[in-house]
Amino acid sequence: MKIQKILLVDDDRNIQLIAQMGLEVRPDWSVVVASSGPEALEKFDSEKPDLILLDMMMPGMDGKTTFSKLRERSNGSFVPVIFMTAKVQNDELQSYRELGAAGVISKPFDPMTLSEEICAIVGIE
Repeated sequence: MKIQKILLVDDDRNIQLIAQMGLEVRPDWSVVVASSGPEALEKFDSEKPDLILLDMMMPGMDGKTTFSKLRERSNGSFVPVIFMTAKVQNDELQSYRELGAAGVISKPFDPMTLSEEICAIVGIE
């Protein structure tokens, strides 16, 4: 798997900025930001990301709903989705994986190791 474009979905502007800085330390990665579920669906269709980082707790359309709508897209089941959440109890982690998430990154995350965490989850160097 090769990652070039990441769709980052989070309603918190500060998290968007911190995550984007942490991800773009890799010169081969570009980041597209969406602030809501509906915006994520639009950007998914127009930007064709290789990976999605998806916040679970957003107003309106939450992460689970956004995830299921992404999976309904023609190529949506092939793009790995990593959930980002502050709620990381073992039973919740298990339910996210059962949904089909590639993995879970807990908030707050370390922007200096974010790209390494993603690589470990999807199995690339």
